[in-house]
Amino acid sequence: MLFNQLELIEPLLKAVSEEGYTKPTPIQQQAIPVVLQKRDLLACAQTGTGKTAAFSIPLLQLMHQQIEKHPQKSKNIRALILTPTRELAIQIGENISAYGKYLNTRHTVIFGGVNQFHQVSAIRKGVDILVATPGRLLDLIQQRIISLNQIEWLVLDEADRMLDMGFVKDVKRIIALLPAQRQTLFFSATMPVEIQDLSDSLLKNPMRVEITPPATTVELIEQSVYHVEKADKQDLVFDLMKDKNIKSALVFTRTKHGADRLAKWLTKNGIRTEAIHGNKSQNFRQAALASFKSGRTRILVATDLAARGIDIDELTHVINFELPNIPETYVHRIGRTGRAGASGKAISFCSSDERVFLKDIQKLIKKTIPAINDHRFKSMPSIVAEPKMPATTQMHKSNRTSKRHQHNSGKRREIVLMKK
Repeated sequence: MLFNQLELIEPLLKAVSEEGYTKPTPIQQQAIPVVLQKRDLLACAQTGTGKTAAFSIPLLQLMHQQIEKHPQKSKNIRALILTPTRELAIQIGENISAYGKYLNTRHTVIFGGVNQFHQVSAIRKGVDILVATPGRLLDLIQQRIISLNQIEWLVLDEADRMLDMGFVKDVKRIIALLPAQRQTLFFSATMPVEIQDLSDSLLKNPMRVEITPPATTVELIEQSVYHVEKADKQDLVFDLMKDKNIKSALVFTRTKHGADRLAKWLTKNGIRTEAIHGNKSQNFRQAALASFKSGRTRILVATDLAARGIDIDELTHVINFELPNIPETYVHRIGRTGRAGASGKAISFCSSDERVFLKDIQKLIKKTIPAINDHRFKSMPSIVAEPKMPATTQMHKSNRTSKRHQHNSGKRREIVLMKK
C-alpha cells in the first residue's frame, strides 16, 4: 500500500512525499483510516514503528477540514497531544510542522524546564493543536492561560511511559477538564494492566490496532551481549569505538551521575561525548542532541527518561552500558535504533551482578541474546548467585539457625530421656 491510497488530501500527500515517505508502516496503514473515520483508537506498537505519523497526519487532515468549514479563526485549542517528556514533545512538534507545512493549521509545544514566556505568547496568538507535557499544561491551566473546554481531539502518546514516570494522576486531572464528546487516540508501546484500565476509562467503542505483541523487539535490530565486569566497562566502550563503522552510538546508563562520569571519561580519552539527563537544562539538552544528530558528537550518553523522544533515523548503535532492572525498558532503549524499517545494532554489557536482569530480559523477549566472546575483558557467565546479604542480616540468620538447632537438639534430648 502507498500513502496515496489512504484517502489523504493533496497538501498532506505532498508534504509526506517531501519527507521521503512512500509506503506507510503497518501502524500507519491501520491507524490512519480509523482516525479519519472519527473513531476512538487503542494502538499498541513498538517504539520506532511510526506512531507519531500514525496520529498526527490524520489529525492534521481532520483539523484542516474543520477549519475550512468554519474559516473564522478561533483562539481555542481544539486538539491536545499529551506526551511524557520534553524531547518527545519537541519531536512531535517538528513532525507536525513537516507534515502540515501546506495546511493552515496552527500548533505549538509546551513543556517545563524553560521560561514560559514564549510558550504563553504563542498560545495567546491562537493555537489549533497543542503538544504538551502534563506538568507544564496543568501549571498554565491553573494560571488560567489555557482552557480545555473546546477540545475535540485528545491524543495520549507513550501512555506506558506516563505510567512509569508517575504521570497518571496528572493525566486523570487533565482528562477531567475535557469535554465528554471528543475523539480519543491512545498509543502505547506496551499494554500492562494499569494502561489497559486507563484506556478502558477513556475510550468509547474503540478500534484496537496491535502491530506486534507487547514488549517484543524489532526484528531488524541485531542484538548482542558482552559479559564484562563493572570495572572494565569503560575500557570496553573505548575498544568498541575503535570500529569506524560505529558512526553514532546512544549509550544508556541507569543514573545521572553514571552518565556524567562516562561522558567525561570518554571525552578525556579523545572521543567527543555529551551526556543528557534530567539535571541538565533544556537548552543544554537540545544543544547536545543537535550536536549528536549533526555528527559533531559521536556518543550521546543518556538516562532512560532523557532519551525518550530521541528520534534519529540513522542511529546505528545503541549500547546498554548498564542493563535496566525493568525488562520492558530494554525494549524501549533498543527501539531508538532500527527505526522506520532501517537496521540497527543493540549491544549490551552484562556484569556479574546484572545477569539476573539479562535473564529477565531474555524471558520477556523470548529470545537468547547472542554473547560476544572474542574480547579482552571477557567475564564468564556463571550461574547467577544469590544476592549477598548485609553482615547484620547474615548474623541474624546465623543466630536464628543456631537457635533452631539448639531448640531441636533440646527436643531430641527430651525424647531420649523420656525413652529411658
